[in-house]
Amino acid sequence: MCHLFNLIKYNNMLKLFVPGRLCLFGEHTDWAGHYRTMNADIPPGASIVTGIEQGIYAEVEKSTIFEMYSDASEIGDVWNDFSCRMNEAELKRVAKSGSFFCYCAGVASYMLEWYKVGGVRIRITDMTLPMKSGLSSSAAICVLVARAFNLLYNLNLNTLGEMNIAYLGELRTSSRCGRLDQACAFGVKPNLMTFDGDEIEVRALNVKKHLYWVFADLCAEKDTIKILSDLNKAYPFASNEAEENLHKALGEWNQEIVDKAIKYMAAGDLESLGQLMTAAEEMFDKYVAPMSPALWAPKLHQVLHDPQIQPMVYGGKGVGSHGDGSVQFLARSAEDQQRLMDYLNAQGMKAYSLTLRPVHTVRKAIIPVAGFGTRLYPATRALKKDFFPIPCSDGMVRPVILILLEELVKSGVEEICLVLGSEEERMQYAEFFERQLSEEHLRKLNAEAQEYENRILDIGKRLRYVYQHEKRGFGHAVYQAAEFAGNEPVLLLLGDTIYRSSSNKPCALQLIEKYERYNQLMVSIHAVPLTEVSHYGILSGVWEDKERSILSVSVMNEKPKASYAEEFLGVRNKEGEKEYYSVFGQYILTPDVFAQLAADIARADAEGDHQREIELTAALEAVRQKSGMMGVRLKGTMYDMGNPAALRRCVQQYSK
Repeated sequence: MCHLFNLIKYNNMLKLFVPGRLCLFGEHTDWAGHYRTMNADIPPGASIVTGIEQGIYAEVEKSTIFEMYSDASEIGDVWNDFSCRMNEAELKRVAKSGSFFCYCAGVASYMLEWYKVGGVRIRITDMTLPMKSGLSSSAAICVLVARAFNLLYNLNLNTLGEMNIAYLGELRTSSRCGRLDQACAFGVKPNLMTFDGDEIEVRALNVKKHLYWVFADLCAEKDTIKILSDLNKAYPFASNEAEENLHKALGEWNQEIVDKAIKYMAAGDLESLGQLMTAAEEMFDKYVAPMSPALWAPKLHQVLHDPQIQPMVYGGKGVGSHGDGSVQFLARSAEDQQRLMDYLNAQGMKAYSLTLRPVHTVRKAIIPVAGFGTRLYPATRALKKDFFPIPCSDGMVRPVILILLEELVKSGVEEICLVLGSEEERMQYAEFFERQLSEEHLRKLNAEAQEYENRILDIGKRLRYVYQHEKRGFGHAVYQAAEFAGNEPVLLLLGDTIYRSSSNKPCALQLIEKYERYNQLMVSIHAVPLTEVSHYGILSGVWEDKERSILSVSVMNEKPKASYAEEFLGVRNKEGEKEYYSVFGQYILTPDVFAQLAADIARADAEGDHQREIELTAALEAVRQKSGMMGVRLKGTMYDMGNPAALRRCVQQYSK
């Protein structure tokens, strides 16, 4: 599983997957950072947390009551099917009961109290996540319940909102979970979580190389409640040197470790990252473990220092609240990862793998330019519309295609595929980007222009060409570049639209950087007036960040009426006012999109409908339903020049 969360809809039933979570660095700093509300001298907490590949699979649908069933053998010994009326008092009573269902009832009671929802039926179909091993199975099931209510009742909660409700619901039980436990809400990718009193920030982290993690349930004993009780005695104010050192270990010293870990992960320095794990464990043993007898962990340290394991790993440390719960290692390779799992399983433990993969940076782009340009006829009889001249602010007059290509080069794109209508059209591009000016013309240019001529020829070396021989829609045109895209994310720009950034980064680079953080299908968006929504595809959803620049898209509606958009499609800005968002004209397509386009084309061909238009929007919506989509509000302006009025506006304004 590599998505924020998996969701598949069948009629009124949803299939969900929520992973467990593994804290790589910064255990206990979530609750320690919370004490800043009482003692401002306590530094904020910081943890690096990731979802894991093991988790809980479920089918959920609306019901008149709160019902839970399970077909998962993993929890068969502790499971009895459960149901309860959607009654606040009854749900709170179950939450306090200490039963296996208390966590679920705690979340349901919160949802009922604050959102006045109806019931849900949840059937757990599989559970690959071990329980009571420091991997937050209780948090995962709380997130599962929160997400079920959110999606079934269209509550428009973002991921952080689901996480907070899962946390507050679990607090209604006898559990004293930390804030990082619910990080499983963010899916299988590493995140930096910062805990500043009541405030939490989550930032996705980049990974340069594959990280082959192994974690294992030690199958021993640990007492998390005792550990937390003992450590909390040192807060909010330290009364002796040992407690002062505990504050530093969970505060400033931990921050130093986390900063180094982020640096090593981004640089792909695996050896230093492994050594840092070992150093973090040594610091924990020296300054944290002595504060609680329950942190005495003979099994953990036996495994960490096992001479049979050392050649297979860069380093290792404990997991979660520590004690003899679980252990984690950074293996040296995929082969060592498997060997280590086999060895740990043979020693009577339960071992699992976690491979954190680098997010492909976007190094390829596609620009479809196969259209005739009917709305700009008869000029397009002589010149393709992407060669129309546009005056620029530096005094040069550039063709549209050159403006687009320069933006891509400035954004670090290495290869660019142009989708043409025929092989004959390539001659115009070859003439412009590959053939050097004659000596006669070159001599007439000043030194700056002569140097610019070399830049144009350099761009030509990056160009690749494919052809759309059948005019079967925009999605069909994009699909012609599927082989060029390979199994990588690709940037898609429109051939009759140019962009001006209002920041120091090109619009394309802004979008690429957001992709590297979220690793999901991306669509750039911009606000349009309510009076114009009927001319656009409108996207709606919930903001994922405080700046309101990342929209988790939940609805795509093509050219809605203004009255419908006003009631159902508005997104609140910082002032609480509704705004309406359309596509800005730049996309980052994942391999899933090309797979969906292939399926759409194959379906049309199988039905004998070889004239059916294959639309990109339909493929994007199908991928969004399966694995989500992010809308990114870029800092810049879009200039469409696909019709006379837009072209006039572009020429008048782009040069300013």
